[in-house]
Amino acid sequence: MASFSSAISNPRHYLFSPNALLPHDATLNKLFSASQCRPLPLSLHRSPIFRLDFISQRGRKETSRSKILASFTDTPVETSPEVVKLPKGDVWSVHKFGGTCVGSSERIKDVANIILNDDSERKLVVISAMSKVTDMMYDLINKAQSRDESYVSALDAVLEKHKATALDLLDGDELSSFLSRLYHDINNLKAMLRAIYIAGHATESFTDFVVGHGELWSAQMLSYVIRKAGVDCQWMDTREVLIVNPTSSNQVDPDYRESEQRLEKWYSKNPSTTIIATGFIASTPQNIPTTLKRDGSDFSAAIMGALFKARQVTIWTDVDGVYSADPRKVSEAVILRTLSYQEAWEMSYFGANVLHPRTIIPVMKYDIPIIIRNIFNLSAPGTKICRPANNGEDGQSLESFVKGFATIDNLALVNVEGTGMAGVPGTASAIFGAVKDVGANVIMISQASSEHSVCFAVPEKEVKAVAEALQSRFRQALDAGRLSQVAIIPNCSILAAVGQKMASTPGVSATLFNALAKANINVRAIAQGCSEYNITVVLKREDCIRALRAVHSRFYLSRTTIAMGIIGPGLIGSTLLDQLRDQAATLKEEFNIDLRVMGITGSRTMLLSDTSIDLTSWRELKKQKGEVADMEKFVHHVHGNHFIPNTVLVDCTADSTVAGYYYDWLRKGIHVVTPNKKANSGPLDQYLKLRALQRQSYTHYFYEATVGAGLPIISTLRGLLETGDKILRIEGIFSGTLSYIFNNFIGKRTFSEVVAEAKQAGFTEPDPRDDLSGTDVCRKVIILARESGLKLELSDIPVESLVPEPLKACASAEEFMQKLPEFDHELMNKRQVAEEEGGVLRFVGVVDVINQKGEVKLRRYKKDHPFAQLSGSDNIIAFTTTRYKEQPLIVRGPGAGAQVTAGGVFSDILRLASYLGAPS
Repeated sequence: MASFSSAISNPRHYLFSPNALLPHDATLNKLFSASQCRPLPLSLHRSPIFRLDFISQRGRKETSRSKILASFTDTPVETSPEVVKLPKGDVWSVHKFGGTCVGSSERIKDVANIILNDDSERKLVVISAMSKVTDMMYDLINKAQSRDESYVSALDAVLEKHKATALDLLDGDELSSFLSRLYHDINNLKAMLRAIYIAGHATESFTDFVVGHGELWSAQMLSYVIRKAGVDCQWMDTREVLIVNPTSSNQVDPDYRESEQRLEKWYSKNPSTTIIATGFIASTPQNIPTTLKRDGSDFSAAIMGALFKARQVTIWTDVDGVYSADPRKVSEAVILRTLSYQEAWEMSYFGANVLHPRTIIPVMKYDIPIIIRNIFNLSAPGTKICRPANNGEDGQSLESFVKGFATIDNLALVNVEGTGMAGVPGTASAIFGAVKDVGANVIMISQASSEHSVCFAVPEKEVKAVAEALQSRFRQALDAGRLSQVAIIPNCSILAAVGQKMASTPGVSATLFNALAKANINVRAIAQGCSEYNITVVLKREDCIRALRAVHSRFYLSRTTIAMGIIGPGLIGSTLLDQLRDQAATLKEEFNIDLRVMGITGSRTMLLSDTSIDLTSWRELKKQKGEVADMEKFVHHVHGNHFIPNTVLVDCTADSTVAGYYYDWLRKGIHVVTPNKKANSGPLDQYLKLRALQRQSYTHYFYEATVGAGLPIISTLRGLLETGDKILRIEGIFSGTLSYIFNNFIGKRTFSEVVAEAKQAGFTEPDPRDDLSGTDVCRKVIILARESGLKLELSDIPVESLVPEPLKACASAEEFMQKLPEFDHELMNKRQVAEEEGGVLRFVGVVDVINQKGEVKLRRYKKDHPFAQLSGSDNIIAFTTTRYKEQPLIVRGPGAGAQVTAGGVFSDILRLASYLGAPS
């Protein structure tokens, strides 16, 4: 005698073969009696065709057979019925509501209002189970087959959830009818779960039958609510209509011809202008209940849309539409107005929360658009998935050739390589045959044209089995040396760029990889189909979010976002922060540049933020929330934010220690902007090492403000050199302080008097000797000399100091200023000589490229010379080159003051943003 356990494990034997059951009915009745279940009847209708009758049709007289676990009925014999033909086409509008949309009685009412307000002539509504119910039903199965008796109380919870919802939504006959069906279904489920509990096992068919009840109940409740509003409405158990052929444990193929015939038959008996259909569930050709697997309700809606030839299918969810990237990873991700079927397909495959790829297949055939809309934000237009219009008008920026980006994490890359692979037919087949044998899913494949290697990505949880299978399959080739290795690269992620316009737009790949390079992201593997709908790259897992942000920004889908750390909030640093504050809104709105100050540090305290420091109150915040300064922690915080792909540290100090960090920062992919001269005027070997690193990487190092404050001195010099000009001589007044002093050292005024005036006006350093020594000018000269190709040390530049030798040892600035008048006569004599010759005194720096030297000295110039015609604190620099030999190229302007220096730094920051992809 066949055991009860074997019957449970074989639903065809147990449910659909009455001849097999009849000999054992007494035994089965004893088991059902022991489990407090209703007994199976001894008399069963005999018919060539049997089917499950789990849910009675509305209006069908219920008999005792409808109350047992499974009943068998004769196929109804039709006697000249009046045939009502199903109208198809644009008269139908299909809506699909997910579990979140029907999660409570209030939300079911909202759904009903949306349906009632739809002015379409006919409406088909595909409904999911209430929120969490499908998970609850799967939990029932798991508990029962684990012989956990808590499945009983869990089933009671399911009953109470739907009972409470029905009591809130329905009344009168509708309430009585629904509760009667609900209790009937719960009793049947209790019996089936008891049987599963005894057997300790549930087949896939049993599981599908149990979990599909949530849709049955929500569809019935919604249909009653619609009917209460006076609208002609029927509900459809799609297991009677939708026929699918299981192809694997996670896939089914719809049988459209059979489903269409059954739909026509169903509609002829249940004609209605509004149909509420169950999502997720279907039947096999043998009438065995099954499901469309996870995300099956969307699939149901698409299939129904195709069967009805509907005008459109609207998928109602809890998001405003399809985003250009995962908004949890890219906060500036935007809602896409339109997507083509292929774009949606590609993004779905690569993990975007759009639709399951199979959902798109049924509607593509009839060009039925899918609309993704938010039930909680009816004002949002959503995303339309359709065949693209030829005019290219998609509501997006014309530059947005890439529609969106998606990622897949937790992957491993498998690389099979060896010289023995080249030109050997069947190698790839053998590799992927071995992968198939272990049931692994290959996400991406890449092969070099030399056929020397094949690499592919698989889920990390499957890579061990894949590696073992390949090692076993190719053991002989590995031992013989024909294959060199089967290498596993763990901790990988995939980044996919998707867009139909990529196929006809040159340079998309270049732009993508340029953005990754500039974000210092290394690409491990690349794949691109000839259709060019997507470009796929494999990256380190820890780089994935940063890469996503970088490419997203580069294609103008979001602002060019840069994480900034400001070092040295002194006079220049604080002025820069104020300038950033005043310009931030304009940069975002007009230039798509988002500069976020993530940290500000001084020598003692620092202020950090996870999002961005409020620059309107950064001084107060630093006092209130500042912590002990720690450069390592500061840099890690600013650079460690993976939500922002680009990082720049702005050094506004004059500290050589801070300058010593530049090399490591650049090597880590951190950009550096600074007015600090110490790095470029320090030891020559360190300078050369820094510049070599800058040339080798996409990390930028900008230092325009080191020479001319806000004047374009460095950029002018580079422009001359890069265009093939040859520098002969650079001569200039590089110090705004000394420019002011000598512009005002006229008439009968003494040198000490003018220095005191400059100090009081804030033009000098706290100790004027720092300016008068000429060291600052010397540093600028050495920077320009090195930029011109001279390999000079600071000590190679002779400097004429304006500090009298006896005053160099003064203990304080005050003592120096008190004693300075004693030495006025020296400079007054020099001024007199200059005036007698019709000239003026100017403190200049000179780079003599021809003789490969430099100098800093006080020189006389005729009054008609450009250097003699300065005023205030202006700087002036003259470039003598092979092109500008007779008439030097002159750059002139303010060369001192916090505003212009901070402005020069700000300009470098914006230049960096332009390099990183901001529109110019």
